Amino acid sequence: MEAMESVDARRAVEELKELAALTGGPDGARRVCWTDEWAKARAWLREKLSEIDGVEVETDEAGNLWATAPGEGEAAVLLGGHLDSVPNGGWLDGALNTVAALEVLRVLAPQRRPVTLRLVDWADEEGARFGRSLFGSGAAAGALKPDDVRNLKDAQGVALPDALREHGVELDRVNEAGRQLENAVAYLELHIEQGPVLERMDLPLGAVLGTFGVERHAVRFTGQQAHSGSTPMDVRRDAFIAAARSAVAFRDDAARRDDVRGTTGFVNVSPGIVTAFNGWCEMSLDQRALDAGVLADMLRTARETSEGIAGEEGVSVEWAKLWEIEPIPFDEELIGLAEEAIAEVAGRSHRLPSGPLHDAAEMARLMPTVMVFVKSLRGLSHNKEEDTPEEDLELSVRALHGLALRTIDWAARRG
Repeated sequence: MEAMESVDARRAVEELKELAALTGGPDGARRVCWTDEWAKARAWLREKLSEIDGVEVETDEAGNLWATAPGEGEAAVLLGGHLDSVPNGGWLDGALNTVAALEVLRVLAPQRRPVTLRLVDWADEEGARFGRSLFGSGAAAGALKPDDVRNLKDAQGVALPDALREHGVELDRVNEAGRQLENAVAYLELHIEQGPVLERMDLPLGAVLGTFGVERHAVRFTGQQAHSGSTPMDVRRDAFIAAARSAVAFRDDAARRDDVRGTTGFVNVSPGIVTAFNGWCEMSLDQRALDAGVLADMLRTARETSEGIAGEEGVSVEWAKLWEIEPIPFDEELIGLAEEAIAEVAGRSHRLPSGPLHDAAEMARLMPTVMVFVKSLRGLSHNKEEDTPEEDLELSVRALHGLALRTIDWAARRG
């Protein structure tokens, strides 16, 4: 499909500012899902979509908003995003995806196309109020089951089913949203990187290879607490020292590998007083990699390392799984199309994985999927300091347009 008209990338940036002024403030974005501010943002988007001739707008059973521009065939290319934010969030996380998709839909909806084009604004990607991320996309994909989230409550004690009902969503019907995906053949998502890689490379845009797999464990060391003054150094069984040595080893192992992550997030000790060394210590280990074999090797190495250190320190160690998700690679052909679109507007692309999860991870289980990243200044996100140069935002909107055109042609060739 040839571009008959180009996107107005400047308009998209101005609309991002308009949305930020409507649902933001000195402390950042306030579009937490299932709240009045989020509903206000949704009404703003609906108004923008209503101005596009021939576009049909609906909300599905999981609260996801869909805008459909019918084509000559029922096969549909999806452009995805989410308007919801974390509390005091940035002006770009999620909103860029949706507003850029809005601009692409404006241009392509009036044009004759061999396939249907659809914009989706997923509900509750962030999980900021009830703790369950990827709610709307997970419900549509069948990965979220109502019974798994039925008892969730927010900080004020409001139950998830009650909050959903206030916004017209019945928890037991959310999986019916899957009907929206019946004719989908590809999913495209633009997002800020939320990390420092592209900025360090002095590149505005990159093609995303997939989302990291995650292994998350609690590692618990048990020794013997005793008095800090009366116990000689050579007979101590200090659980904290074993944990500290292990944390450094986990960090060093990740640093030796190519493009993986290893993080100790929390550390709890007992008794935690100045006059004793600690007989018990628990810490978290979060490991991430794009390759399942590498991730498995990282976990195996960490276990063996912790056991060796525990033996040297005279303590025992136990591991308890907190959470895991497999690596989710994106489609190789669509990655190639994304690189072409990026090169067309920016001259050079870079392939990189995504550390954070996105709605694209749920879609990639069901259909060919790809993401485009635009640089984040200082790698900051999920706070009011989140920012990207406006010229790069404009490039990203143009790249999404070019990717959509290429994907429509790709889908038509596949029949």
